[in-house]
Amino acid sequence: MDLNLLKALDALLDERSVTRAAERLGFTQPAVSGMLTRLRDSFDDPLFVRTQRGIVPTLRAVELAGPLKQILGDIEALLQPVAFDPATAEFTVTIAATDYALQAVIVPFLAKLRRRAPGIRVAIRPVEDDRVQMQFERGDLDVALMTPETALPGLHACRLFDETYVCVLRAGHPDAGGPLTLERFCALDHALVSYSGERFRGVTDDVLAKLGRERRVVLTVTSFLVLTEMLRTTDLIAVAPRRLVTGAEGLALLEPPADIPGFTKIAAWHERTHRDAGHRWVRALLFETCGCLDRAAEGSA
Repeated sequence: MDLNLLKALDALLDERSVTRAAERLGFTQPAVSGMLTRLRDSFDDPLFVRTQRGIVPTLRAVELAGPLKQILGDIEALLQPVAFDPATAEFTVTIAATDYALQAVIVPFLAKLRRRAPGIRVAIRPVEDDRVQMQFERGDLDVALMTPETALPGLHACRLFDETYVCVLRAGHPDAGGPLTLERFCALDHALVSYSGERFRGVTDDVLAKLGRERRVVLTVTSFLVLTEMLRTTDLIAVAPRRLVTGAEGLALLEPPADIPGFTKIAAWHERTHRDAGHRWVRALLFETCGCLDRAAEGSA
């Protein structure tokens, strides 16, 4: 049965007048009369009898009044947005992140999340660029921390922050007092993060090549997190993201002697969770953690 027919029956029972019921529903009087005809056919009962004071419900219509109110109330409640309370919420959010994003984003995010929503669990998985779309569609992934270059079309995304690079070396390094000249920078032994674990060249080397210079990379590692430990125990130097090493104990930070381009970090998510109240709250907390004040900037990548 058309939901509008049930609403019309409810209005007729309350108003006891086709005219007033039509005004309440925003329909014309003939439209409501037509609805009453259909209702009579559906229930096989006149439902209302005309009198000098308007229309009077039949016994069958009176019997329907209580259940009808309950049904319409349940439907209205069903269509209302679910009230979300982070303090009592219990669900799991799966986030894809590199080890850099784990340290720079997830660690401070998790500290806030545990205080405000202790029932929300977080599962972290590595970013697999070639599988992200499938993971989103299958429900295996809720948020991916990526760069704009790796985000796929059709995903919703929000820019979290722009990252810059600094030179990092141990606090007791002979060059820790800086500043570093380009010549001294190139003369030092360097460590480099390479996710493949094979390449001895990165964006810094591309910049140096344009200047007609080169550096000596003697160590590559696959993790930014182990890089800081390597720097604390050797005289190696590395170019690392500023957010990763700011405030790190036992390390000195110096400005690079050349202009090394940084990168942008974004959060990407699928339409599947775009309107869910709980996931929207989690994303807002993530934006807040990263200092992304324009939370209304959710858009498409």
